[in-house]
Amino acid sequence: MPDPIGSIFVVFLRLGLTSFGGPIAHLGYYRTEFVERRRWLSEAAYADLVALCQLLPGPASSQVGFAVGLSRGGLLGGVAAWLGFTLPSAVAMVLFAQGAAALTGPLSAGMLHGLQVAAVAVVAQAVWSMAVSLCPDRPRATIAVVATLIVTAAPTAIGQIAAILAGAAAGAWLCREVPAADRSARLSIPVPRSLAVAALAVFALLLIGLPIAAAVSPGPALAMATAFYRAGALVFGGGHVVLPLLHASVVEPGWVSEDAFLSGYGAAQAVPGPLFTFAAYLGAMMTGWVGAALCLVAIFLPGLLLVVGVLPFWASLGRGALMRASLRGVNAAVVGVLLGALYDPVWTKGIGGPADFALALVAFALLVIWKAPPWLVVLVSAAGGAAVFAP
Repeated sequence: MPDPIGSIFVVFLRLGLTSFGGPIAHLGYYRTEFVERRRWLSEAAYADLVALCQLLPGPASSQVGFAVGLSRGGLLGGVAAWLGFTLPSAVAMVLFAQGAAALTGPLSAGMLHGLQVAAVAVVAQAVWSMAVSLCPDRPRATIAVVATLIVTAAPTAIGQIAAILAGAAAGAWLCREVPAADRSARLSIPVPRSLAVAALAVFALLLIGLPIAAAVSPGPALAMATAFYRAGALVFGGGHVVLPLLHASVVEPGWVSEDAFLSGYGAAQAVPGPLFTFAAYLGAMMTGWVGAALCLVAIFLPGLLLVVGVLPFWASLGRGALMRASLRGVNAAVVGVLLGALYDPVWTKGIGGPADFALALVAFALLVIWKAPPWLVVLVSAAGGAAVFAP
């Protein structure tokens, strides 16, 4: 029986209020909540889902959350999950655009740095736990190491996709022996194929039709929808990767000033939830709350349509022995991708000295040894950052 839509919304709202650290950290929070705590997904099924969303354009963490909601409550469950996870940061960004959320001073800077350190601990715990489960033998551990080397050498969305594809090929060659326990750990999210085909058709229609409509009937609403839908549809990797395209879409035409763009980007690092809610800030700067809602929906919509469109076909890949072996390699490669991200940007931006390392070690111990909830670790890290790093 599907879960109540309201309960799905509440679960994701709590995550949306506490998930600091960017998309990689979000995946760590999700894993703790849905694999360990609630057991909504198996470890392998979660890794399958992460691998799929890494291969699609759009914000990967939001797509994973939408798919989890889809698995618990159908299409309305997916929408509830997306709304719950997205609204807190979107509202904060709109308020910042209106001048109500400025963060200045050394105390705020220290707290924000503490949140970056918390992200290090969250990602490290996720990598450790997933590696134990998904890389238990030499072939898969080797695939994870190679994937880490690939994404370290090519720290872009292309590098991530290359690592996952390499993992699939290596898995098909090296991971033919499938333990019985692993056969049942499949990703299974029921989406009717008719709905999937319709979602793919809507995705393509909007991608092609919005620019035509904007050319035929010029106006700010259609121009904004076209720019932000294109950004969400064509950018792989999500998060920071979308910023250059948004810069070209809103600063170069003069819709938003350079200073305002950079100020909003800085604020986006200080709020929980997906970085794509930067679109709400830009929309609010242009036309207020209506523009914020339009840009927010436009940038997320293509990624969510693609999840609905691809899920039923992705799930069917696991029926054959060769595809099961490939997915085992993909799962191991996902661990490698997360390990590479743990180094850059999570570690390189969060750990700058012994005090950073000490705070990260405390946060990691709280997560791994004491099994503390992530929101508590976030609060402890923010307080530690304020105490240690602020004058």
